[in-house]
Amino acid sequence: MIDDTLRLFFALPCPPAQAEAICTWRDSQALDGRAVARVNLHLTLAFIGEQPKNHLDALLQMAATVRADSFNLSLDRLTTIGKGFICLQPSSTPCELLQLVEALTERLAALGVVLDCRPFLPHLTLSRQARSRAQKPAPDFSWHVDRFVLYRSRNTEDGVRYDELGSWSLAAP
Repeated sequence: MIDDTLRLFFALPCPPAQAEAICTWRDSQALDGRAVARVNLHLTLAFIGEQPKNHLDALLQMAATVRADSFNLSLDRLTTIGKGFICLQPSSTPCELLQLVEALTERLAALGVVLDCRPFLPHLTLSRQARSRAQKPAPDFSWHVDRFVLYRSRNTEDGVRYDELGSWSLAAP
């Protein structure tokens, strides 16, 4: 059977040097759960889910219309959300991040893409399926966010892999 869908999401990619620093710190904390691979670290802006492959061009064109400013992102809190997701979160969410999410959400709705109704909760997942809860300060992992990405999530023999399908620059403020 041919799969005619793609599992998609918009996100902020974690820069490689920052991802390395985050993973080194995470691994020193002896957090439980299943660690997220360094190459998969990201902050989700909008999870689109399964979409027909023939909708990809419309999504790529839509993303190109998003105009938003670049910003500094600081992840400085270690928390557990949902059912065992240990994450880094910002203690203060940049307004530019919220504006970017709102712009994507509005444009996705105009394309008929229905998103989860839960409010946006900025986070970068460190591990999944954790049995313990984490709630404490973390080092300040910061970077200048100057682009957002459309990823495809796919299962492989080596685990989940995120493939970048498109990338769009954010304007200098």
